[in-house]
Amino acid sequence: MHEYIINACLAAGAAIIVSLAMGPFMIPFLTRLKVGQNIREDGPQRHFVKAGTPTMGGIIIITAIMVASFLFAGNSQEVLCAVLVMLAFGGVGFWDDYIKVVLKRSLGLRAREKLLLQLSISIIFGLLLVYYLGRGTEVIIPFLGTVIDLGYLYFPFVVLVLLATSNGVNLTDGLDGLASGVTFFVALAMGIVCIMTNHANMLIFSAALAGACLGFLFFNRYPARVFMGDTGSMAIGGAVAALAAITKSEIALIIIGGVYVIETLSVIIQVISYQTTRRRIFLMSPLHHHFELKGWKETKIVTRFSLMSLAFVTLGLLSLKNIG
Repeated sequence: MHEYIINACLAAGAAIIVSLAMGPFMIPFLTRLKVGQNIREDGPQRHFVKAGTPTMGGIIIITAIMVASFLFAGNSQEVLCAVLVMLAFGGVGFWDDYIKVVLKRSLGLRAREKLLLQLSISIIFGLLLVYYLGRGTEVIIPFLGTVIDLGYLYFPFVVLVLLATSNGVNLTDGLDGLASGVTFFVALAMGIVCIMTNHANMLIFSAALAGACLGFLFFNRYPARVFMGDTGSMAIGGAVAALAAITKSEIALIIIGGVYVIETLSVIIQVISYQTTRRRIFLMSPLHHHFELKGWKETKIVTRFSLMSLAFVTLGLLSLKNIG
């Protein structure tokens, strides 16, 4: 494992270098293509100044992860599957971004179209996990350190994990540096989970994800010069979910990815409340927009949410200390 930790550090460094190297030519390239961000009219007014900022920068993250992963773990079937899932979800996000910024359909893919594509990818990945990688159908129960076998129930379970995680990251991606900052800590935690569960090659993939997010953050921090778009948020959501599924830590991901969870819950609560009572619990959802409308500066929200992510990943790792 010592050798893999060194390779993981090298993979993280490679991903950072690729991200930093791609930014200076990818951002002007996206600008020339006029793939600027469309701003929702019902969103916070301060976001209107961001209109036209190039999006689809997730291409930088995806490329950095792929290069680093294949350089240091290119012969791993687990890493190959994780990369394919990331690419598949990133492809859905790319299509969504293309419709928004090129075809000028502000809402992108229809909800049922996006769900069908995500569902198809998730089902295929679940089958690959069990029948190609031989992962089995067990999951680790946090805090107890025990493992239970879900049998055929594992398939709908893992589909739910992939759908929830990819869309949770997508909802979190609403402020400069928020999704990339939060995911950096999640990726570090998942790397530790890989060590705990003896998935050495996936440690390299996790390190590549962390490095790519950190490198991208250089261009995506406030004021952002590029947005990851759905291309990036869907891809890293798929990557995080793949890490959790392969290491059997899907339930612990609820804790480790706690920021994704509260962002998603804020939307669900808001919708249910408005549909049943015509009242809104939050000034706006997802939750980060609520704090924006309360007058918090964008940098303050991102810092607080990143610290919250650090707390969640610490708790999540503590919940797994008894495994093995």
